[in-house]
Amino acid sequence: MKERAKQKVGFGVLLFATLLVVIPVLFIIWLIISKGASALSFKFLFTMPQNGMKAGGILPAIVGTFYLVVVSIAFSLPIGVLAAIYLSEYAKDNALTRTINLAIINLSGVSSVVFGLFGLSLFVVFLKFGVSIISGALTLGIMTLPVIITTTREALRAVPRSYREVSVSLGATRWQTIRHSVLPFATPGILTGAILSIGRVAGETAPILFTVAAFYLPRLPHSLGDQAMALPYHLYITSTQIPGIPENYRYGTALVLVGLVLIMNITAVVIRSRFRRKK
Repeated sequence: MKERAKQKVGFGVLLFATLLVVIPVLFIIWLIISKGASALSFKFLFTMPQNGMKAGGILPAIVGTFYLVVVSIAFSLPIGVLAAIYLSEYAKDNALTRTINLAIINLSGVSSVVFGLFGLSLFVVFLKFGVSIISGALTLGIMTLPVIITTTREALRAVPRSYREVSVSLGATRWQTIRHSVLPFATPGILTGAILSIGRVAGETAPILFTVAAFYLPRLPHSLGDQAMALPYHLYITSTQIPGIPENYRYGTALVLVGLVLIMNITAVVIRSRFRRKK
């Protein structure tokens, strides 16, 4: 009876801790929807901003955010996966490897504003990409590399070693073993890292503040070398720097940002689920 009572108390504590996390999140979502839903309209979503962003829509910010997410993930995902494969499957356990692993862990905890200053120095000034989508996307891609490397490495380690042993015993090379016996089963875990990265890239303000974000740009970007608006920076500007903007406009922008991240995450989750069903 005592053990059962302890178990119930433990479950109660876990439930309480879960509610402490879930309830504030639900409240924030309810607040954004209740105050921002009235701003959603065709004009708000598909027209250019006007009158110094006090009127019109947020189409350039939506398109700019989409470009940043796609380009940054296209840059960071292949590099992060290849780095994780090397560290997990090829690299020996020595001082250099341990140093690299420690550096990856430390980078995952670095403030985003530091990555923004790094992107400004490297991509904008040194490589002369200027304040552009490519500079912002590469900065965001570097910022998400630690997450992708860590999740990919854990996904590779979760694949049973017997899969590798059977493949090698049949005469396959190490790369053939990784390609056909390890990666297919690690793909859902790799996509988990991509999902986490999408959410962080879409919501960051500090890195794009130095590398890509425009205060007011009522046109769509034509190339990766163009400057662009982005939803996080647009939300920051309209909330703190421009007086007289209706409250529902600000909350509507936040609602669109949350919705865009949700759509991208759902797409990645669906792809991950399909891989899981196949395997």
